[in-house]
Amino acid sequence: MGELFRSEEMTLAQLFLQSESAYCCVSELGEIGMVQFRDLNPDVNVFQRKFVNEVRRCEEMDRKLRFVEKEIKRANIPIVDTGENPEVPFPRDMIDLEATFEKLENELKEINTNQEALKKNFLELTELKHILRRTQQFFDEVRTGCGSGSGRMEDPALMEESSTLLDPSEVGRGAPLRLGFVAGVIGRERIPTFERMLWRVCRGNVFLKQADIEDPLEDPTTGDQVHKSVFIIFFQGDQLKNRVKKICEGFRASLYPCPETPQERKEMAGGVHTRIDDLQMVLNQTEDHRQRVLQAAAKTVRVWFIKVRKMKAIYHTLNLCNIDVTQKCLIAEIWCPVSDLDSIQFALRRGTEKSGSTVPSILNRMQTKQTPPTFNKTNKFTSGFQNIVDAYGIGTYREINPAPYTIITFPFLFAVMFGDLGHGALMTCAALYLVLRESRLLTQKNDNEMFNMIFAGRYIILLMGAFSIYTGLIYNDCFSKSLNIFGSSWSVRPMFQESIRGGGNWTFETLEGNRVLQLDPAVRGVFGGPYPIGIDPIWNMATNKLTFLNSFKMKMSVCLGVIHMLFGVSLSLFNHLYFKKPLNIYLGFIPEIVFMSSLFGYLALLVFYKWLAYDAKTSRDAPSLLIAFINMFLFNYNDPTNQPLYRGQMIIQSLLVVIAMACIPCMLIVKTLVLRRQHLWRQNLGTQNFGGIRVGNGPTEDEAEIIQHDQLSQHSEEEPEHSEEEVFNFGDVAVHQAIHTIEYCLGCISNTASYLRLWALSLAHAQLSEVLWGMVMKIGLSSRSFAGFLLLTIIFAAFATLTVCILLIMEGLSAFLHALRLHWVEFQNKFYNGQGFKFLPFTFDSILEGKFED
Repeated sequence: MGELFRSEEMTLAQLFLQSESAYCCVSELGEIGMVQFRDLNPDVNVFQRKFVNEVRRCEEMDRKLRFVEKEIKRANIPIVDTGENPEVPFPRDMIDLEATFEKLENELKEINTNQEALKKNFLELTELKHILRRTQQFFDEVRTGCGSGSGRMEDPALMEESSTLLDPSEVGRGAPLRLGFVAGVIGRERIPTFERMLWRVCRGNVFLKQADIEDPLEDPTTGDQVHKSVFIIFFQGDQLKNRVKKICEGFRASLYPCPETPQERKEMAGGVHTRIDDLQMVLNQTEDHRQRVLQAAAKTVRVWFIKVRKMKAIYHTLNLCNIDVTQKCLIAEIWCPVSDLDSIQFALRRGTEKSGSTVPSILNRMQTKQTPPTFNKTNKFTSGFQNIVDAYGIGTYREINPAPYTIITFPFLFAVMFGDLGHGALMTCAALYLVLRESRLLTQKNDNEMFNMIFAGRYIILLMGAFSIYTGLIYNDCFSKSLNIFGSSWSVRPMFQESIRGGGNWTFETLEGNRVLQLDPAVRGVFGGPYPIGIDPIWNMATNKLTFLNSFKMKMSVCLGVIHMLFGVSLSLFNHLYFKKPLNIYLGFIPEIVFMSSLFGYLALLVFYKWLAYDAKTSRDAPSLLIAFINMFLFNYNDPTNQPLYRGQMIIQSLLVVIAMACIPCMLIVKTLVLRRQHLWRQNLGTQNFGGIRVGNGPTEDEAEIIQHDQLSQHSEEEPEHSEEEVFNFGDVAVHQAIHTIEYCLGCISNTASYLRLWALSLAHAQLSEVLWGMVMKIGLSSRSFAGFLLLTIIFAAFATLTVCILLIMEGLSAFLHALRLHWVEFQNKFYNGQGFKFLPFTFDSILEGKFED
């Protein structure tokens, strides 16, 4: 359990891999996912590295697989996912994979090309079929609907006449000119614009007839269904003919040859039908063959993806290594947890055996002054809480990890704001469903980002719901109603007895005739003792319920905030002890804890003291804690409106303020001066070479020799870029310490006030729930007839929808964000720096999860 409270101990190690076994060794390391490779060639271009050709070959295979996958999805064929984790293929298997993918890609491209050509031919024949049928209908309509023409070009009677071939010699003898026509197909949405353009360009000297094609036609290029129309245009003369053809070309209309005589059109239509039937049969056979090829590929495409991308990841990792002068050994540097060194050694041994090499790989730990990456081991339960912490900032190496404490404090603070038994039960049931069916939901691999985010935080939601049930019991709040489990501790019977003894007028008529009555807790027996758990249910009926809960929740929020912040400051002590910084303990932790305890810890104690010191009879004379706290800073103890809470309050409070104020110079000035003195002490080494005379309060000669030896050893182990000693700048240190001190002192005030959001959101949630009940559910419960039952069914559906959407989702998200802020700003800044960088191991798990990015 120790790794939960602090990040893993990391080490920098050097790997010596033989060239013939390097591939298999890196493969085994990727399977266990425990090492992070460092780039030893940062100045080498990506295209000049050793294994760049292998990476390109893998990318080419990946491109071909993406093409196959695209074709499979376009054919609506499900990709088989058996959850298999195939082994990484050997380098010699790359040639076979390349040949397989090349053959599959060429076959699919050839099928697609042939199919597109066939579909294009099929589309042309289909359009020609509609043209022949519609053209015949046009001429039939003219023959039956019109008599002899009037001689004008626009007269439809001239259409049939245009099918008669005249002798050119007759034209010169005064015979009428023939009408020419063109027929084609155009998109239905372009018909109005097409018709206007013909009218304007040809100046009304053409006749257009069009009809819609009922069935949509398939575009052979995109596969979309398009709606088209058949048109026929009559004109006279070659000049108009050229204009019409250019307009048709501009509107992307397809023109087809149409015979002039009915007999020729009939014969062509018969031939077109025959060719369409033959082409349809060929298309069906081609599609069947394509489906068989894609179905066979769909069974293994995921396995191929994993193999190729594993190979690419391995070669990409090998490019990070150095190669010795003999070209027989690869040198790599890795970050890895110390606790996993044995597992890494076994993985290297397995890789060497798999490759058939006789020379073992060597793992050598290195000493370095570089900051290691931060690695916190998690499981499916703790990963969600660790992600909450990491979203603020990756922890500094080996500092206290807030995640274990967040497991309890985060759901609890959420529940303080969200406290409702009914809403908490609904949230718990929803999270429990995700937890119990997590195995099945994981295998389904839902692509919905919102669902995946909620599913990843299922254990967080489960704990938030469970804690909300607890706080709902404390608040005695369930869908804005109280649960009367143990019976109320308040009773009106003593009020009747008191009225009899005192001559009062408390009778049953008093209860019936007065809507509001005040129970005096000072009367003996009215308050029969504390309620067993939570708040008495009678407060749900009281008119001063909000006043009571307002005071209770506000004081509770302050107490919880002070406890939470003191706990955060206390955790900083463990960081100082681990990193062996006694100065931060004496001039950092102790002044900080004393400052906060003297002021705000004392305020929390006053809250509990006031609850215990005053009863129902003396509560009217109880002083205000807020006024008393303000007077504490002003040293004002002569306020007649606010009497002291206890004897000796002036002395204790004055002493606490003085102690708190004395802590500020300790953090602000004393620590800075001590840091400067330590720097001068290390710089001068206490003993100078002036006759061996000891200077000041520095170390002795023996201590100086030890310090010199330690510094020389540290400098020899440092990296070249960190070998120079950092220059101590007193001004920078003083400014930094001043900022830290001011931030902490002012933060104690602002952070305590920030915890009042617990009070505000708790009241807001309760009032919103009460308003929703009063304005929605109360309407359905007002009638007891059968019609009221039907109305109640509708009202309950609306109430349930509003409850889930507003109170559970919106209010839950709001409480979640506020709890997140309390942990990031008010809690973690007391001990958590968050200035590290994350440990990113080389692993194949992301490929198996479907995240194929490098």
